[in-house]
Amino acid sequence: MIAKIHLRGFTKGMSMTQRITIRSQTMCWVVVAFFLAGAPLWAEPGPSRSPVYLAQVPYEPPLQPDESTPGVKATPSPEVLTPQDQERLESLIPLLEGRQEFWAIGEFVHFGKHSVPYLVKALRMPASRVRFNAVETLSMINDPSALPGLLEVAMNPDEESKIRSHALRVATRLDPNQVIPAIAVMVKDPNSTIRSTAVFEARRVPRKEVLPLIISVISDPEQYVSITARDSFWNLTHFSGSIHDWEVSTPEDRKEWEKEWWTWWEEHQEQFGETPQSTEPPPPPANLKVS
Repeated sequence: MIAKIHLRGFTKGMSMTQRITIRSQTMCWVVVAFFLAGAPLWAEPGPSRSPVYLAQVPYEPPLQPDESTPGVKATPSPEVLTPQDQERLESLIPLLEGRQEFWAIGEFVHFGKHSVPYLVKALRMPASRVRFNAVETLSMINDPSALPGLLEVAMNPDEESKIRSHALRVATRLDPNQVIPAIAVMVKDPNSTIRSTAVFEARRVPRKEVLPLIISVISDPEQYVSITARDSFWNLTHFSGSIHDWEVSTPEDRKEWEKEWWTWWEEHQEQFGETPQSTEPPPPPANLKVS
């Protein structure tokens, strides 16, 4: 008896589902038929349709700025920092990490060269994000007085590799004549990323002393570091050695190939002449003592 009741309820449920399905399908077909019936009316041109004419819209040049009215200029950075400005820059250092970091970077850039000693101080802060943003801000300010602090970071073996690499990139663009000591240290670093960055940035240093440093990396255990050294040497001298299959080379192969570069260097180093004297180290940033 109970089984019959369950079977009857299941049959009713199926009948209702079938009715709903049939009703939905019917509505869909009605909609499709409506659109199909109306399509020819929309597409077929009738006698009452007005002709369509193509016309060229006349070009109207944009309004030119009125040069007689002076525009709004950015507030220039102060010539001399007031005590309030110094306190402001000091308070901006922790903000180089967090939601306001872009605003803090903009504030440092606004103060220009006056911000350099505070950003150099930020390079020694515990938070790695603060140190990285300090390097990035120094690249925007583009003041050579930041070089000593950047090179110190680049040669620091305890610093994170991404910060060391970025510091060397920024320092090379500020003054490539000052980065050779840092490159000499970094090409011997146990971190392959540091060695690769050093030998890559060496191609931006048009000085004779950097060429032996590049040759010493051609036999690097890491293939991509070795290839980077080969390309940097070619950028400076247009010498690429014999044709070798670098993609499948072993460290032993590269040690053997490196001899070609040393032989070439011994034969051609005199043609580079005397290396010009290095520029004097930049003066300390501003005349402020930032502890």
